[in-house]
Amino acid sequence: DRAFRAMEAEPENAAARARFHERVLDAELHLLLEEEPATDERLRPWIFEIPEGRFVLAFDRDARLAAFLAEPMPCAVLAGRRLVEMVAGHGLGLGLNLGDAPSATLLPAEAVDWLATMAGGAPERVESAARRLGPPGSATPALIEALDHKLAAMAGVIGAAHLVEAEYADGTRALLLLLVGVADGAQAGVAAGIAETARLGGAASLDVAFLAGEAPALATARARAHLRIAAGPGARDGGAAGAAGHGPRPAADPPEIASTRCRLPAAMNRGGRPPLSTPARGPRGRAARRRPDRAGC
Repeated sequence: DRAFRAMEAEPENAAARARFHERVLDAELHLLLEEEPATDERLRPWIFEIPEGRFVLAFDRDARLAAFLAEPMPCAVLAGRRLVEMVAGHGLGLGLNLGDAPSATLLPAEAVDWLATMAGGAPERVESAARRLGPPGSATPALIEALDHKLAAMAGVIGAAHLVEAEYADGTRALLLLLVGVADGAQAGVAAGIAETARLGGAASLDVAFLAGEAPALATARARAHLRIAAGPGARDGGAAGAAGHGPRPAADPPEIASTRCRLPAAMNRGGRPPLSTPARGPRGRAARRRPDRAGC
């Protein structure tokens, strides 16, 4: 609700849009089904047809689902990212929290397809020799804010995070997020979450490296201008990230760093803004007044 209100208040604010769409992907949603599923892998969403298009319906709280229905219907609880991946490509939109919720909205099929693209694609694991580390001058405010929110949500598995700019042995330069204290079993999931945030935050590229607390690269990052993002609620410290642009050339440094690359394909980079959603609260949303019942299934 808070993220949707913020996006509505500033429709041109890229960070607010990214934060709302990221909340949709992160949320556990109650998806309305046509019938009880035989298995978790075979879900048949209930399709809601209105003049605006064909929609599946989902709610972030079971109380909102119950208030919307005229009588009980089957549902499944699944992560928002799994829902959009399942629905994408079928010409279906997402009716989210229809009824009187502040976040009641209709995401058109194009928005669902866009979200699935943002959530998809596993990051590439590469071994890269980062020769220099320096200030993250190319980090945009929107990306920093998006990372701040994502890392706060991952506070239970990340000890600390430092954003720097790295220069690699082949001469390429990229933003590098150094993550401290992440267990081996959690690293793939954390990297996928950071990749998703980078896409939504409009980053052309972002590399991630997992380090132990005593790693030489971490000592270098702490000693030089950098941006430390608290992995939990709280302030950032260190040098402030500048506006878009490369900033000072990174100073010479030590060790080779094994990093995970969260790169955006060029097609995504050209089309970073999602299709517009339609508020669907109360009397303004025709969908909110047409409750499904079993006779309509």
